[in-house]
Amino acid sequence: MSSVLPLLAADQRRETDALGERLVSIIIPTYNEADIGDLLAYLQLATVGERAPEIIVADGSSTDDTRRRARQLGATVVRCPRKGRASQLNYGASQARGTLLYFLHADSYPPLNFLRDLHQAIGQGYGSGCYRLAFDHRHWFLQFSAWCTRLPLTAVRFGDQSLFVRRELFEQIGGYRENLLVMEDQEIVGRLRARAPFRLLRRAVTTSARKYLANGVLRLQAIFTLIVLLYYLGVPQARLLGLYRRLIRQGKL
Repeated sequence: MSSVLPLLAADQRRETDALGERLVSIIIPTYNEADIGDLLAYLQLATVGERAPEIIVADGSSTDDTRRRARQLGATVVRCPRKGRASQLNYGASQARGTLLYFLHADSYPPLNFLRDLHQAIGQGYGSGCYRLAFDHRHWFLQFSAWCTRLPLTAVRFGDQSLFVRRELFEQIGGYRENLLVMEDQEIVGRLRARAPFRLLRRAVTTSARKYLANGVLRLQAIFTLIVLLYYLGVPQARLLGLYRRLIRQGKL
């Protein structure tokens, strides 16, 4: 990772734990996600009756209305010095106050009362974890792909499933690797699982199928499979990113 994640001051960390429950910081990387208001309004509804989470929108220099709309709904918006999902997630984490970090894509919706799931998993001794995946479209292949995320394999862990992790564990492993322009989500899960128990939660995050519908479901899955294979064969990240941008419509990497 190219940047060092600053540690929270000890007195600040005690303050966040003083209420008897970990403060959850939800970190959302964005680039031209003007519809983020829908997600932020949903997160408020999904956490009613619980200690309000800190919501950080880590923006990669959006050229649309993303930052203004996020601020209007009470999110803390930070402009990241570098664009790129790994860099934005790390920077958002460095600005967060919570002792439990929850990384969430701007088009993914966790289940209602999801904070209880996170607190329960951490209370049971897990260091990190994620949800299963569901899509907001009923194409048979998307349903099959979502079913595969219930398998306990790193190969079927994707950023769309969201990721929760104890802050101290995230800092110990050095966060996301910013030299990775693609596959940063699977890579960090492998390191997290090697360091502490990883929990696959039984409920599902519902994510948008918009990219699949724009590119063709089977065509996009074939492209993703090709990129994964090339990644494991050691193809340089710059070439993988170039391939992604050439082949995928509505790609925001």
